[in-house]
Amino acid sequence: MVVKNESDLTPAVLAVMNRTEDPRLREILVAMVTHLHAFVREVRLTEVEFREATAMLNEIGKLHTDHHNEFVLMAGSLGVSSLVCLLNNGDRGQTETSQSLLGPFWRLNSPRVENGGTIMRSETPGTPLFVHARVVDRDGKPIAGAEVDVWHASPVGLYENQDPDQAEMNLRGKFMTDEQGRFWFRTVKMVGYPIPVDGVVGRLLKAQGRHPCRPAHLHALIFKHGYKTLISQVFDPSDPNIDSDVQFGVTAALTGDFIRHEAPHPTETDIPGPWFSLDYTYVMELGEAVLPRPPIK
Repeated sequence: MVVKNESDLTPAVLAVMNRTEDPRLREILVAMVTHLHAFVREVRLTEVEFREATAMLNEIGKLHTDHHNEFVLMAGSLGVSSLVCLLNNGDRGQTETSQSLLGPFWRLNSPRVENGGTIMRSETPGTPLFVHARVVDRDGKPIAGAEVDVWHASPVGLYENQDPDQAEMNLRGKFMTDEQGRFWFRTVKMVGYPIPVDGVVGRLLKAQGRHPCRPAHLHALIFKHGYKTLISQVFDPSDPNIDSDVQFGVTAALTGDFIRHEAPHPTETDIPGPWFSLDYTYVMELGEAVLPRPPIK
């Protein structure tokens, strides 16, 4: 149709979107155009603002590298990643879930480690942490033979791909749950850290007067055929930023009990104390086992 004025435009675009053959894609495109046009009208977006917005999107794309994903950071900083996660798990957001956002630092092909082993591959100063975890279904039954990929930032707040002083795949490892659904390993206690702020996300946070920090957390990605792939983070509730995570990822179900011990470790003679322990139970839901696309290499 020939557009006579602004009120004619949205129906014209929606008519084209409605021709999309795939029903789910059609639903998404119609809703996107409806809300996007409504947003432009609500804020009365100026031409200058539109050009700045498109330039910003271009800049976000150009900032993507093998080691950095600005789009994932932006999605988290706007709460979109957590919203998508919560809407798609835990009875569509009605109950607690072990699911969390993937984040921008997961890598494929982390090294396999036997239960009880360490994920430290280079000298990593920090307080020792011993993790003992279980993987169960929603009825509390153990899930044996689940592949558990774990990773976390170092005590200086950097993942190994960000830090030339760390060995390749340091603080990353892949475990297999035993017949009781258990896996366990040794590492060092992680700390909270600031997300990268030298790009578009950093400017957004500065404009809003927000800090860029994430509270200390342990990542896990758990894969088992017959179950929906579980992507999770376990947060340290004692972290000063536990109530103001820049990525809006903290939920009650994702807080763990990082217990400090002052006495020597009962079995590891090289640890006189202090050291930490974390016991946590991951709950998987029935579904399709699909690995996500890695945000970095």
